[in-house]
Amino acid sequence: MIVEAQVTINAPITKVWATMTNIENTAGIISGIQRIEVVERPADGLVGLKWRETRMLFGKPATIEKWITEEKENAFYTTRAEDGGFVFLTTNRISMGSAGITLKGIHQTLPQGIAARLKALPLVLFKTTIKKAIMQDLNDIKSAVERP
Repeated sequence: MIVEAQVTINAPITKVWATMTNIENTAGIISGIQRIEVVERPADGLVGLKWRETRMLFGKPATIEKWITEEKENAFYTTRAEDGGFVFLTTNRISMGSAGITLKGIHQTLPQGIAARLKALPLVLFKTTIKKAIMQDLNDIKSAVERP
């Protein structure tokens, strides 16, 4: 299942990139994240950065370990997380547009194995909820970037 959302931001692309890649301080930027604990730092760049992220999901705190698998400066980064027989890939992508900078969030849920595929069937019912959560994260980044 793939869920996407996007917002337009009035700010330089470098400021958007700096804010969206400030993983260590994400809990102060994105309202849905309660806590970030960096587990591993790469020697250079973002690929290999690993952290534990705690956020509220369905009214309960949930912690998952995430890591950056791919990035292109001022363009995108992709994270991976694994839990309960699923792989979760999230890509945050920025691009120049006529109205400003477009920040797009793409979330993929990939079931691994038969049991996870069966558990994934009802996830389609939560697609709107997942999109709202992505949209909130993007709007929180937008607010942080556009703040004077």
